[in-house]
Amino acid sequence: MSILVARLWHESNGFNPKVTMGGDFQILKDEALLKTAASSGSTLSGMIAQLQLRNARVIASISAIAAPGGPVDHAFYEKIKARLIADAVLHKPDAIALELHGAMATTQLDDAEGDLLTSLRASVGSRTPIGIGLDLHAHVTPAMLEAVDICIACKENPHSDVVECGHKVADCLLAVLEGNLRPVMTMAKVPMILPGAAETASGPLFEIHEEARRLSDVDDAIWDISLFNVFRYADDTDIGQAAVVLTNDNSLSGEVATPLAQAFWRERDRFKDDLVSIDEALSRVAARRDQRPLVLADMGDRVLAGAPGDSTAILQASLQRADGLRGAIPVTDPESVKVAFEAGIDQPVSLQIGGKITPHFQPLSVRGRVIHLSDGDFVLAGPFQGGEPSALGPTATILVDERLHVVITTKPAFSHDPAVFTSQGVDIGSQDFIVVKSGYHFKLNFAGLAIPLLVRSPGVGYYTKGSLVYRNARFWPEHDITDLTVMTQAFRRDRFPSH
Repeated sequence: MSILVARLWHESNGFNPKVTMGGDFQILKDEALLKTAASSGSTLSGMIAQLQLRNARVIASISAIAAPGGPVDHAFYEKIKARLIADAVLHKPDAIALELHGAMATTQLDDAEGDLLTSLRASVGSRTPIGIGLDLHAHVTPAMLEAVDICIACKENPHSDVVECGHKVADCLLAVLEGNLRPVMTMAKVPMILPGAAETASGPLFEIHEEARRLSDVDDAIWDISLFNVFRYADDTDIGQAAVVLTNDNSLSGEVATPLAQAFWRERDRFKDDLVSIDEALSRVAARRDQRPLVLADMGDRVLAGAPGDSTAILQASLQRADGLRGAIPVTDPESVKVAFEAGIDQPVSLQIGGKITPHFQPLSVRGRVIHLSDGDFVLAGPFQGGEPSALGPTATILVDERLHVVITTKPAFSHDPAVFTSQGVDIGSQDFIVVKSGYHFKLNFAGLAIPLLVRSPGVGYYTKGSLVYRNARFWPEHDITDLTVMTQAFRRDRFPSH
């Protein structure tokens, strides 16, 4: 059996004004894709490893992945879509396995994955099974589910199980080809987001996932239950919390999906975060300087939620303190990078840093010394996305006040990973604190290196009711929704002959 594999991964924040261009993506093709995936921690690598273990012939198409950010340039999206479809038509695989995020938008489309999958289905016909592995923060839509046969999300946040998600997509596709699975998917969705408490290891999300696991264990017809906690910055018409139940030729999956979706609504008032202010966070750092550093999640400027990464709020607060805290802070600012490169290593610079992309932010005046310059290419340490190549673009590290390492990047940084800092000459162990533009995944990748702390900060990367203007989406708690309607829809796959 031959399986075509590909990846198009981007989480698009509709409130980030900076368009994500083709140059922001890491692109791999053909054998280079297979080689990189062999040692990476991704859904794509899980798919490939499981398919190879099962002796399927893997055909590599293309992988394009970028840090979350503003909507993707539509022309670039069309180019990647055309390449994937051309490969599918050329190779005529028995099935297709894709890693997608599920919350990608372009400058012209709110539901890019729905468009991609609809076009792919039209090109390969109805008899080729298509399986997708998604992020659990996907905005899963009817257009996506109409076009595919298998839709499975990772189950944990932070995403420690993305490889296992890939394994499951591969196994389900092979079961379809072998005639052991005739997939029926049912999606139930409620119009709400999670204002907080988005980790799956505790609280209401843990309880809902536990119920999903219990239901799967007691019914052999259920092959998967995926719970989608929709990306809060996707401004599309029908965003919401969703349960997608995959069964084997069982049209009663709605009886499972609907109560799970209703559970989100029933527990909605419990979805709250416990964040500390910037000043409180830095005071906690100062109180424990002789211990392992704290890693501070800059929640408002989370690049992993599609924010630009150009906030200097924590840097400014650190400079205003008299306790001399040592730290490392990433800031997206291509203009300041150019100034640093022109000055050169060990030279003084005066910069207007950050605050040039996010609406209502302002640059911060700083003076410092250039201590490191690079092209910004590095490999993520993991475990989340470990082994994946990543790029910051030209990058300069500036030492401010002889104690604060400001890592100034041309592109928004995947700063959930310590390699962002170590690749730029920062010794994590000698810092009192590290700032990351991530809210969850950094806990996996900084485990053993630093102690996590979530910080309330300004920006378009954290939801607060009334702080963002949604054009299309209507959901609780942003809008007054008192009459709950659970949208439930079944997707039956009667395309395949018996084997």
